Amino acid sequence: MNVTVSKDDLIKLGYKKYQAVSLIRQAKAIMVHQHKCAYYNNKRLGIVPRFAVESILGFSMEMENKSDGE
Repeated sequence: MNVTVSKDDLIKLGYKKYQAVSLIRQAKAIMVHQHKCAYYNNKRLGIVPRFAVESILGFSMEMENKSDGE
């Protein structure tokens, strides 16, 4: 189970590109302001902790790694 989420992960879950980018930006802002992690105050950083995105969405994200053979 992934503990981080990227824009591409959100797109695979069915979010549009703009929605995915927006969620990542919001999660980065949460990490900077609420959790005092200056590391996420970086424009080039494209991954965030899964719990930050889940706090925005209000539900747990189920991300499964499935192989192409199944």
